[in-house]
Amino acid sequence: MHYYQNKTILVTGAAGFIGSHLVHSLLQAGAKVIGVDNFISSETSNKNLQDVLDHQNFNFEFGDAASDPHLYLPQGVKIDAIFHFASPASPPIYQKYPVETYLVNSLGTHHLAFWLKKHNPQGRLLFASTSEVYGNPLEHPQKESYWGNVNPNGVRSCYDESKRMGETVCGVFYRDFGLDTRLVRIFNTYGPSMNPNDGRIIPQFIQQAQENIPLTVYGDGSQTRSYCYVDDLVRGLLLFMAKDELKGETINLGNPEEYTVLETARIFNELAGRDKDMIEFRPLPSDDPVKRKPDISKAKKLLGWEPEVAFREGLTRCLE
Repeated sequence: MHYYQNKTILVTGAAGFIGSHLVHSLLQAGAKVIGVDNFISSETSNKNLQDVLDHQNFNFEFGDAASDPHLYLPQGVKIDAIFHFASPASPPIYQKYPVETYLVNSLGTHHLAFWLKKHNPQGRLLFASTSEVYGNPLEHPQKESYWGNVNPNGVRSCYDESKRMGETVCGVFYRDFGLDTRLVRIFNTYGPSMNPNDGRIIPQFIQQAQENIPLTVYGDGSQTRSYCYVDDLVRGLLLFMAKDELKGETINLGNPEEYTVLETARIFNELAGRDKDMIEFRPLPSDDPVKRKPDISKAKKLLGWEPEVAFREGLTRCLE
């Protein structure tokens, strides 16, 4: 995309699942990329970035994106746009690191917005929000205008509510200070490079299949999810940041194809060559959303975007 040619782009959470796919796509688009990560979610290293560590247009900085950017960014660098993706995103990991999670989404977003306003007030900040801001939704499918139904003091609130706070920060800097902030609410995303210990549905199923044990389905499996392949998501992210006229917008990105968790498990087993009913049922976790499906009419209208990879095709790629 023309917008990214020779632009300097900061990606926080660059070594993570979505962040690393985003880094690769930005480099292919001709951007100069600075990636920041402290490996809190992977607990390993920047293995997702191994093939670009020597790229002439990529610079990796180890750092905590909840802190002041002066502590991890090269001195004097001018950033044209920021993709703020630094946050644990799976329940087991953000419940293990609740303080780090709520800080990076709230205070970290404030620090980045303040830094950009000071050093390049014409720059852009895209905050990775989440479908979890809708909580256990009373509206279905979920439009961007829906305010959500979130437990403010539950086991998931360190993530849900801090994402809502990050949105608040972006709204303040947009309305009161004229900064170009953009909010993307990301629905369930899957694909290569997911942490196998992530705890979310697709990597958990892959790990269980590798161990040849039954797939875990919580509750009766009637709760629904909508799965977006990572390539589709990244394409939407790049379009959203690149369009000049979308300053201050909030857009859902996800695949509106809706499946029950039980359907998901049976499709997975079928594609993996297993007995489709090789499933074990367990009690439903606290605050687990009953339904999740994006309304993407806004993304279609403003971005000309919709998913291209069907679930069975994407899952086959994942299994390979």
